[in-house]
Amino acid sequence: MNLGMPNSTQHDGAYDSFEIDIWWRTAITPDPFLLVSEWADQYRLLSAKSAAEPGRWRTARTPYLKEIMDKLSPVASEQRIVFMKGSQVGGTECGNNWIGYVIHIAPGPMMAVAPTVELAKRHSKQRVDPLLQDVPELRERVKPSRSRDSGNTILSKDFLGGLLIMTGANSAVGLRSMPARYLFMDEIDAYPGDVDGEGDPILLAERRSATFKRRRKVFMVSTPTVKGLSRIQREFEKSDQRFFHVPCPECGHFQPLRFTQLRWPENEPQKAAYACESCGHVIEEHHKTVMLAKGEWRATDESQDGTIGYHLSSLYSPIGWFSWGDAAVMFEDAKRNPDLMKGFVNTVLGEPYEESSEAPEWQRIYERRDVYAQGVVPQGGLFLTAGVDVQKDRLECEVVAWGRNKESWSVDYIVLDGDTARPDVWRRLDTEVLQRDWPHVAGQTMPIRVMAVDSGYATQDVYGFVRNHPQAVWGGNGARASQPRTVVAVKGQDRNTALILSVGKADTGGKRRGLRVWNVSGPVAKMELYRWLKLEWPTDKDLEAGVTFPPGSCHFPQYGEEYFKQLTAERRVIRVHRGFPQATWEKDPSRNNEALDCRVYARAAASIYGLDRMSDFKWRSLEVSLGVAAETPTRGVELPVTLEAKATPAKPETKKRTHVAPRKTVRADDPYL
Repeated sequence: MNLGMPNSTQHDGAYDSFEIDIWWRTAITPDPFLLVSEWADQYRLLSAKSAAEPGRWRTARTPYLKEIMDKLSPVASEQRIVFMKGSQVGGTECGNNWIGYVIHIAPGPMMAVAPTVELAKRHSKQRVDPLLQDVPELRERVKPSRSRDSGNTILSKDFLGGLLIMTGANSAVGLRSMPARYLFMDEIDAYPGDVDGEGDPILLAERRSATFKRRRKVFMVSTPTVKGLSRIQREFEKSDQRFFHVPCPECGHFQPLRFTQLRWPENEPQKAAYACESCGHVIEEHHKTVMLAKGEWRATDESQDGTIGYHLSSLYSPIGWFSWGDAAVMFEDAKRNPDLMKGFVNTVLGEPYEESSEAPEWQRIYERRDVYAQGVVPQGGLFLTAGVDVQKDRLECEVVAWGRNKESWSVDYIVLDGDTARPDVWRRLDTEVLQRDWPHVAGQTMPIRVMAVDSGYATQDVYGFVRNHPQAVWGGNGARASQPRTVVAVKGQDRNTALILSVGKADTGGKRRGLRVWNVSGPVAKMELYRWLKLEWPTDKDLEAGVTFPPGSCHFPQYGEEYFKQLTAERRVIRVHRGFPQATWEKDPSRNNEALDCRVYARAAASIYGLDRMSDFKWRSLEVSLGVAAETPTRGVELPVTLEAKATPAKPETKKRTHVAPRKTVRADDPYL
């Protein structure tokens, strides 16, 4: 029975007789037998504002969603439904159908939780508002937001017999705002680990439904992220783990679609087809519609707590949404660029990505050092950054050259001894490193574009050094170094949402623009670096045949063993914190880690300069200025050439791993020699 009274605070306690009569008739009426999928087929209209295929909803288009939606109906006994999925399968629209069903057929208090409050607002405007406007049966139950005391705001929709609250998992206040019979949690893997110090947002949200006991419904949907940390993986593994089995059109054998069964001609992934695991018959894409219509969900395990779970990859996407050929193309791209593999596993396979938690073997990196001169920028390096780690008695700095495809070369590693509370060592950092012109093998010289200095120790001394140099400009969506020899203060953070998390102000000093501190994600930078260090390199024979190094390849001159031990001194481990898994980085107690920190800061400086969003035009501009570009610019675009490049002819290109030049020693007892 529906006993949810409308929220009187939205009406200032005033109800007319019609509303009271409707509420009483709704309250004493048993929950209807109409299923969510039946409601969607009968009433749901997809808006052109948010749907690729606007018009009437057809469950037959995505038949795998029928059982999931029907389990959300009040007549189904299951209370917790988990949906781990790839992209392009209709998971969010499944939840939107449920919202419309609750408002129209089974009213009650409902909460929809997005990863953040901002995303909740966006979902409300782009999905929920069109849903309410396009379906007449919903429009008459939710008053327009323009009406006085309508109870209709961006994050709150008041309707007869119930209330829909939309909030973000980053708001503890929103999660405990009201009891909820229905709980829709979307993209739970993007939820923060701990919300305002009150614990896991999923647990906070589920407490809101505890008072409804056997009458509640909890629906959790997400694309998974990292194995061991993925919330949707954790919930799915506690469930009965259902997979959608479809029949082979040749032999009739039922099987879940697996990417390993895709077959395509060499270098033609768009022609991918599916090989039956039973008879080996090659199934073409156009058979998918019939296969989906005849498919069925099958449980593969015992549920630990009554939760039912569904897993679906993007291989099931209807024809016209996402094809097997699209999946094969993405896989081929991910093989060439390992940075894309995580996205492929998460969004196409709908599976958590297993990241290696072990550090690379330092001996392996040491053994494949290059033979190029320390202190001289190799051929592929097109701009320089530097990362500085601050200790009590010294400054350690690495200068790194960056090229296309994020390929990098360590140009020099410098240790400057001195008390960092005194100005002498900072003066040396300025004159011996920052102001130095670094020679390039093409004959030009290069400045350090951005130097990132760690402000976690000797903070005020770092700020004093940074204030005396140009700072990078922050535009909200990215950054840029306004001129060469830009210096920024950085601070490492444990969050792993992005490499550059945010930019704060250390002080204003009465000026319009205060000193900026760039918050850098250590976990993101370290995981990326360790992936790059583990890349398989082409052999010398491959290089002679024209094979290039994979994107992200890291090159090093003839440093000593200590440098590589420091570069690999940390490893990523999973710890349980406040009841949920959390990844942390732990240092080998027998090693120092200054070299790793310096590389992280140099990588952050490269991102500030624009490495992650640099256009081909910008790359070619850098190449032309150094005299290492091809003779003819692409597409006839005239590229800028510096005065130095015009005055000094480019030297012939030197072969990789052959250039040797004298090293400029900054410190006589350098431990990395």
